[in-house]
Amino acid sequence: MTYRSWFDDFAKRHQHIVQKLRQKGYTKEQIINYFDFENMLQHEPNFCPLYQELNEAGTQGKKCHDMERLNCYLCACPHFRFNDAGIDKIEKRTRYSLCDIDSKEGSAGVYGEMIHQDCSGCRIPHHLKYIQKHYDEDWKVIMKQCQSTL
Repeated sequence: MTYRSWFDDFAKRHQHIVQKLRQKGYTKEQIINYFDFENMLQHEPNFCPLYQELNEAGTQGKKCHDMERLNCYLCACPHFRFNDAGIDKIEKRTRYSLCDIDSKEGSAGVYGEMIHQDCSGCRIPHHLKYIQKHYDEDWKVIMKQCQSTL
């Protein structure tokens, strides 16, 4: 799966849920809270492939980030940049993704000749305050800078 195909697929799933909640009269705060990991695991089990995996306790629902209150509204981060054709070359390797703010919690994952941003240690987009600050019902509006044209 390419970054672009994941991005477009996720945007559709996200939009479907937000539209469903809006039709029920949910407010911004209720929509954000609906995307709480525990709630999504229960009510939207097909939203994320990790929801089907076993966690450390052996129960369904593996978290992508080790944090107590994980919110899945943004999933990806607005600071993530990707280009399926490659962004640049570093020591004969092609970099396909990076962090625009060079978060100290992230790292570059090297996989043979490919470099991909590893965001697993970063929790920035999963905190309620961050989501509230950058909130838009259209996930693609928040994420508009992600596809790199570098």
